[in-house]
Amino acid sequence: MCLRSSTFFILLISLCHVQVAGVYFKDFHLLLIGVICLATSIEKWGLHRRIALRLVTVVGVNPGWLMLGFMSSCAILSMWVQNTSAVAMVMPIVEAVIQQILNAEGEGEQRQQARTGTSNLGLELEDGRYQSRREHMMCKGLCLSIAYSSSIGGISTLPGTSPNLIFAEYINQFYPECTSVNFGNWIILCLPISVIALLLTWIWLHWMFIGSDFRALFRPSGERSGRETATARVIEEEYSMLGPMSPQEIVTGAMFILMASLWVFRDPGFITGWSSLFFPQHSGHVSDATVAILLGVMFFVMPAHKPSTDLQKDGRSYGTAMISWKEFQACMPWEVALLVGGGFALAEGTKVSGLSSYVANLLSPLGSLPVIATVTIACVIVTSVTEVASNAATITIFLPILGPLAESLHVNPLYMLIPTTLCTSFAYLLPSSNPSNAIVFSYGHLTTMDMVKAGIGVNVICVLAVLFAVTTWGIPLFDLDTYPDWARTPPQTNFSTW
Repeated sequence: MCLRSSTFFILLISLCHVQVAGVYFKDFHLLLIGVICLATSIEKWGLHRRIALRLVTVVGVNPGWLMLGFMSSCAILSMWVQNTSAVAMVMPIVEAVIQQILNAEGEGEQRQQARTGTSNLGLELEDGRYQSRREHMMCKGLCLSIAYSSSIGGISTLPGTSPNLIFAEYINQFYPECTSVNFGNWIILCLPISVIALLLTWIWLHWMFIGSDFRALFRPSGERSGRETATARVIEEEYSMLGPMSPQEIVTGAMFILMASLWVFRDPGFITGWSSLFFPQHSGHVSDATVAILLGVMFFVMPAHKPSTDLQKDGRSYGTAMISWKEFQACMPWEVALLVGGGFALAEGTKVSGLSSYVANLLSPLGSLPVIATVTIACVIVTSVTEVASNAATITIFLPILGPLAESLHVNPLYMLIPTTLCTSFAYLLPSSNPSNAIVFSYGHLTTMDMVKAGIGVNVICVLAVLFAVTTWGIPLFDLDTYPDWARTPPQTNFSTW
C-alpha cells in the first residue's frame, strides 16, 4: 500500500510539475531576496540603531513620548525590512532602556530608604525585578508597542510584509491587466492608515499601561524625574557610542533611498515612469522585483572597505563585500519563500479546477448585504484566522476565495482583496500569532493575558482604520466603486482538464 501511494505521488508530481513550477517561483521571491539583501546590510552595519536612537532622542524621554518614539522607529524600519527583523533590531535597545530605568529606580529607592530608614519592599512584585507596579506596567507597554508597531508599519509598503507581496503577485498572476496596484498607489493608501493606527494604538497602550493623565506629556523638560534623567543618559550614551556615520552606513542609506525612489517612480501613474522611458516596448516586464534584485546583488559586489584596509593574505589584497552569503542566509526567511510558493501553486490549482468559483458561489448569498458589510465580515474572519495561522498561510488561503467571490458579486476585486490583505497582518492576541510577538514575549516582561487584553483593542483600531481608508480615499484612488474590465472572469475548467 505504501509503495503504491508513493508511486501515485511521484506520478502526480511528474504530470503536474510543469504547471506547478510555472507558478511556484514568481517575482515575489526575487523581490524578497533583494529586500533581505538591503535588510542584511542595514543590520550588519548598525544603521537601524542609529535611526531608532535618533528618533527616540527627538521625541524625548517621558514614558509616553518614549513609547511613541520607539513605535515610530520600529514602524519606519518595518516599512522596508521584514517585521521580525525590525523587532529583533529595536528590542535590544528597548531592553537596555528598560534595565536602565529599573536600575535608576532601584538606586532612588535605596537613597530614599537610607534617608528615612524605611523599607518599600511591600511595593515589589513577586519576581523581584520591578520596584513598583508602575514600573512593571511601563515595561509591558513598551514591549507591546514594539510588537504592534512593527505590524502597523509593515502594511505601509508593498515589500513591508509578506501578505502585501503575496497580494501583489496574486494580482499580477490572475489579473495581469490591472495596473493600479503599484508601489506609489499602495503607499498613498496605506501610509495614512499606518499613521492613524499607530497614533490610536499609542493612545490605547498609554491609557492601559502608563495612565490616563496625558497632561504629563506636555510637562516642561526642566521638570524631569530621576527616572527620565537616567533614561536620557543611557540613550545619549548609546547614541554617542555609535560615533559618526561610517562609510558603510552611508552606502547602505544611499542604496535604501535609491531603491525606494526607483520603486516609487517606476510607474507612479501621475507622470511617465522611468520603466517606460528606458524600456518603451517592454515596460511591463520591469517590476519592483527588477529593482530589488539588481540593487540587492550589488551588496555582494560593492567593497565594504578601501583596498588598503582589506584583508592581506599571501601578499595580495582581498576585498570584503558589504554583505556575505552567510550573513544573507542568516536573515533570509527561506520558510516564507517555500510557503508562499506552495500558496501560489495552491491558488492556481483552485482556479484551474474551478474550486475557487465553487466556494465563491456558496458565499454568493452575501451579495444581499451592502458591499461594506461584506468587506467587514471578510476582514473580521481573516483577522480571526490569522491569530492562529501564519499571515502568509492565511492570505494564500483566502485570496483564491475572495477574488472569485468579488467577481460573483460584481464588485471590484480590489475592494475585497486590499482590506483583507491588510487585516491579515493584524495578529496581536497571542505570542504565537506571529514571530514579532514571540520575540517580544521572550524578554519576560509580559504574560499571555497582557497581550490578549491589549491586542483586542489594537485589532479593533486597525480594522476600523483600514475600513475608513478604503471607503474614503481608497475609492477614487483605485476606482473601487466601478467594476473594471480586467476583472472579467475567464472560463473555468475542471479537474479532468488539469
